[in-house]
Parts: sequence; C-alpha cells; structure tokens
Amino acid sequence: MSMPDKVPGAMERPWHAQYEAGIPPALSYPDVPLHRFLIDAARRFPGRTALEFYGRRIPYRELDELTDRFAQALIRMGVQKGNRVAIMLPNCPQAVIGYFGALKAGACVVQTNPLYVGPEIAHQMHDSGAETILALDQFHPRIKEVMDRTPLKRIILTNVRDYLPWLKRLLYPIKARRQGQWVEVERVPPIYDFPALLAEAPAGPPPGGVSPDDVALLQYTGGTTGVPKGAVLTHRNLVANTLQCRWWLQGLREGEEVFLGVLPFFHVYGMTTTQNLALHLGATLVLLPRFQVDEVLKALAAHRVTAFPGIPAMYQAVTTHRRAATFDLASIRYCISGAGPLFAEVQERFEKLTGGRLIEGYGLTEASPVTHCNPIVGQRRARCIGLPVPDTDARVVDFETGRRVLPAGEEGELQVKGPQVMRGYWNQRAETESVLKDGWLSTGDLARMDKEGFFYILDRKKDMIKSCGMNVYPREVDECLGRHPKVKDACVVGIPQDLRGEKIKAFVVLKDGEQATAAELLEHCRCHLAQFKVPKQVEFRKELPKTLVGKVLRRVLLDEELKRAAVPH
Repeated sequence: MSMPDKVPGAMERPWHAQYEAGIPPALSYPDVPLHRFLIDAARRFPGRTALEFYGRRIPYRELDELTDRFAQALIRMGVQKGNRVAIMLPNCPQAVIGYFGALKAGACVVQTNPLYVGPEIAHQMHDSGAETILALDQFHPRIKEVMDRTPLKRIILTNVRDYLPWLKRLLYPIKARRQGQWVEVERVPPIYDFPALLAEAPAGPPPGGVSPDDVALLQYTGGTTGVPKGAVLTHRNLVANTLQCRWWLQGLREGEEVFLGVLPFFHVYGMTTTQNLALHLGATLVLLPRFQVDEVLKALAAHRVTAFPGIPAMYQAVTTHRRAATFDLASIRYCISGAGPLFAEVQERFEKLTGGRLIEGYGLTEASPVTHCNPIVGQRRARCIGLPVPDTDARVVDFETGRRVLPAGEEGELQVKGPQVMRGYWNQRAETESVLKDGWLSTGDLARMDKEGFFYILDRKKDMIKSCGMNVYPREVDECLGRHPKVKDACVVGIPQDLRGEKIKAFVVLKDGEQATAAELLEHCRCHLAQFKVPKQVEFRKELPKTLVGKVLRRVLLDEELKRAAVPH
C-alpha cells in the first residue's frame, strides 16, 4: 500500500512526511471503468437521493436505471464502442444521466461548453469526430447553424422542465418565454427527444466490455493560450483522480455527505471534485445550473450541504453578501478552491462564517485535473497550492531544457507525473510530445518547491512579463492590487513597447460602492512591489473577462490592447 520515499536512484518526495495521518503515499486502484462507481453506489444506497434539482429527487436506484436506459438508447441508435458523444448541458439531471449513460454504452464523452457559439461548436465536433450530441433545445439554433459542417448525424434534445417537479414543470414554459429562452423544436430524426428515448429503451444494463484503459473523455482545454485541444482521459485516469481526492479528504463519509453541484460539470474541475467524487461516495448532489449567490446561500442552508467545491470568486461572493450571516451554514465541512489563487482574507472570512475548512488545491485539464492540495487540518501556507496527492510526483525544472531538476527554493516550470495524467492530446502528436516526456507532464506554470515539499505557483510561463530586462510574474501584481481594500478584482498584462521591454497595464474592478483613482492604486503597488513591477497604467472596468470556472482570460485583455495599439501579434 505504501511506497518507500528513498530507494537507490529514486527521486526524493519530501511531501510524504507532511501528509496527514491516514493518508498513504500510494493507493490501490480497482480495475474498473468509471461508471462502476455509480453502479456500486446504487447497490449500497438504492433509496438515497443521488440528485436533487429544484425539488425533484432522483434516488441512486433510479439514476442507475436511467443511465442504463440511455446507454441502451445510444446503442440502438448505432453508437458503437469508442464513438464520441458530445454533451452540451448545464448542471441538471440530464447532464449526469447522459454522461454515465454514454460511458456505459462504451462511448467517449465530449463535454461542450453551453456558451459556445457556432464556430466553437463546429471546431469541437469536427476535431473530436462526434456524431451524436445531447443538448438543451434552446441550444438547437446554434447547433443547427453548423451541423452540415460537422460529422454530427443526430441531435438529442431535452428541456430543463423534463426533470422539474410537476408544478414547476407546468410553470417553466411561462418563465422561459418571458426570458426569451423558449425554443420549439420538432423531434423528427435526426432530432430525437431525450425523455422519449429513455421511455422506449429496454431496461437493464447494456452489454459490458468497457475496459479501464478505454478513453472515457475528450476534455477540451479552455483555449486561453490558443486553439482548444482535446485531452484524452481514460477511465483509469478518472478513477484514479476520484480516489486520490477521496483519500485526501479522508473525513468524507459514505452515504452521508451532501455536495453542492454549482461548479459546471462540463469543466474537468467540477466533473471530478463534485460529480464523480459525490457519486462514488453515495452522496446527495444538489444541482444548480449557474452560480447566483442568493440561490447558492439558500441551497447551502436548505439542503444542509457538507461539501462545496468552488472557485475563489464564489467564496468571496458568499462572504461579502449582505445577508450571509442570516443563513445557517454550519453544516459545511469541506470546501476545495481551485482555478485561481485563493486570497487569505477570503479563506479566513469563509471559515469564520461557516465553521468549515476551505483549502486551496491545484490541477489542470491534462491531469483529470487534481495534482496538489493543501492539508485539511494540517499546516497551510499563504499562496501555496499544497502537496502532491498520493501517487503523484512533482518537480521543478529549468526553463531552457525542461530536464534539469532544480533544488528546493529555485523557480522553474512545474512538471507532474501520476496515474491521473492524460494519454495525450486527441490527434495532436506534436503537441503531445511537447508536453509529455517520459510520463512527465509540463504544466506551463512557473513554480517553486520549499524544503518540506510544499509547492507555490508563481504564474503561467507564457504570461511572464519582461519589464526593464527583469521577469515580472503577473500573478504577484494581481494579488498586490487585490489586497487593496477597494479592489474586487484585478489583472495585469504586458504590452510590447520599445527596447525597455513590456509596459505593465492593470485592469481593475472596484468593489460595489467604492471609488478610487489610478494614482491611489499605483501608490499602493509602490509600497509593496519593486519599481519595475509597478504598473504604468490602470484601466477601471465593471468586470473582467472570465471562463465559466472563474479564470480571468488574461489573453483576451492583451489581445484588446494589441489591437488598440495596432501592434502585430
């Protein structure tokens, strides 16, 4: 079960000495496909609520049966083992049924962002080769627009009201029409109705034959640094990462936890830390299609939520809500924050408000995604992503060769290795070879490790700014601005100029009701940063462009500046 830290010729793993009691450095993984987690949970907790969606409750026995029916329906439609099935849905029961049903059919899921427009949908369908897509009917116009330019052969449509309680199901069309979200689409092949397919499909498990080494998921990267690529994740990758998370959060109780599912499941972070982990545990998963702080606070209190994976912006919104203290949030036990740096003041306020533990972790799409996490009850350090999780090796290497391992304290590129690391990029051999060498995945993140094995992310390698011949990590400047009491959000970019290198420009969002000047913020930076790191310009904005999981799209801001200045890319 355990792995020796030192054997002849082996790398040193100082982080193992920092593990909390009960967390082994290595795990045993079952030789099963991912959907076995759901099958086993349905056997252990058949009557327990698996999904809760605005009052509609689906127990584990029913969820298992619905996923069987969807698998059978796909097979009857001609979906064969290894075929790609796209899912373009927010967090709703159909997203979970579609995901595990496709896996049971032996298909490979392609998660598609519901906000994608025609060209983005076309690229993903064409690149993945998906012939089937499951989507909300209100997304149909965008899919129809590009269908002829893709391999798509069939569209399976569902409506939000399909899994609402009966009264809300009756009222939903009125609300949807008022909001301009009601779309009437005739279900005639190649367009199919999701509930009808399930009703017509035979009951019982589909034929087996799915191997742990089969591809379960093509998870496309966010595209913040270029054209999105599909990370090839196998059942074995996803099973491993689910269990790594399970062991790290060792206080989680099978059949007792309640997870808030507001992180989007079409993103790998929400998929693993919320959907897959919750269903593996036999937990109840409370589904919310989008983050609205009032709705989140009500759900946390009403459902006695115990686990709330999220992003820093979510926890900040909860703690700064004017009525947060009026909600009973004492049920919250564990919260994992990812997708960006967690400021200490947000962490402290949230823990004081709820009494639960909020810890920062780290991961990336190519690693299913979790590779590092801070201890739950052990020591934690400011601006630190924590320790590598079980069976995960990590190292910091030089920028030039990517081969020379740097000693503790030195800054370089973070590389990781473990059973959760992807097989490669879909049909991208050169891209795969550029980031995967001898099992080591180059993350593109600048990092350092201290002597005890704690890791610190400094910034993205591609985002590093050259100012006056010196390296400037944007994240450091972002955080400095973020510590100003009037600042809600901040992001800096490096704009190419003359021989002096890049000019640092800051984009700042102020807290509601606050006023500040550029001079005031720049003086704050001068008090905390070396002169070459201080921005030369500040632009105030109402909001910053972000991905759905809260990452600021730094590249979008830079592109705006380059176009404005007519500087060639």
